[in-house]
Amino acid sequence: MQNPKTLIEAVRYFSNPQTCIDAVAAMRWEDGKPVCPKCGLCEGERKHYWLAKVRRWKCYGCRKQFTVKMGTIFEDSPLELHIWLTAMWLLCNCKNGVSSYEIARATNISQKSAWFVLQRLRHVLKDQNVKPMGIGPVEVDECYIGPKPTNMHKDKRLARKIAMHGYTDKTTVVGLLDRGAREVRAKVIPNAKRETLQQEILDRVGFGSTLYTDGWQGYDQLARAEYVHETVNHMDEYVRGSVHTQGIENFWSCLKRTLKGTYIAVEAFHMDSYLAEQCFRFNNRGTKDTPMYDGDRFTKALAQVSGKRLTWNELTGKEAGAKA
Repeated sequence: MQNPKTLIEAVRYFSNPQTCIDAVAAMRWEDGKPVCPKCGLCEGERKHYWLAKVRRWKCYGCRKQFTVKMGTIFEDSPLELHIWLTAMWLLCNCKNGVSSYEIARATNISQKSAWFVLQRLRHVLKDQNVKPMGIGPVEVDECYIGPKPTNMHKDKRLARKIAMHGYTDKTTVVGLLDRGAREVRAKVIPNAKRETLQQEILDRVGFGSTLYTDGWQGYDQLARAEYVHETVNHMDEYVRGSVHTQGIENFWSCLKRTLKGTYIAVEAFHMDSYLAEQCFRFNNRGTKDTPMYDGDRFTKALAQVSGKRLTWNELTGKEAGAKA
């Protein structure tokens, strides 16, 4: 597949339905050769044939028909692939995100459908890497996402305030930035207490690493856990040589600009999906020596669509509620 490099090229390239099918097939199957999701028989054994009229294959072994969408995030969607691929391109490459209303206007679908499309695509962008970060310098910081107190009435603002740290209705997020790999990982955590923050560090950072944090008490005693721990007190300074958290602060700036400027109001239940979106764009921004273009980010995201599903009930929490 000759990858398009710009949005105009992508829209023209994927305007042909067969081109969309070939592109997804090339990403999910080796050499683009289809494999039956039911019985697993591949083209090398010549166990299927193409039904051109309905644009799907039929397996000789199990006699079942299957499309390129089956076994991917696109499964059970009545939307054409060119709508999915256009939305994926915009989501991967718009620095401040893209709202469901923008996707709805651009692709002529309903806003509710566009929101569902974007949430399923964010599910694709989630980092599946469970290996701890390397032993290079790692910046760690937490942030709070939610309503802005200064815009509220004084009574409501005082009612929300808690004595220790932060506000009761804000979502707490922890982020870790590996300076060497230029990679950030972020997730929602229940609180910013010492045991919560340090457990995240123990799970995600290899022993012997150098950690840079601010002066929050939740990060103390990390040196006892075989880490080299350096702190910077933001009451006095922001940078002391290589000791700073400016890298992860830059990520928080990009994240909050996206949430406040594009998405406006995000529920805590969905926050991890929006974090995955921002992490994907941040981690694949490229460098001066090895630039990463829009087409490269799109291709990487498209290669991750296989083996992932997200139903409406799972997304809205109805399935969990039914089980409970």
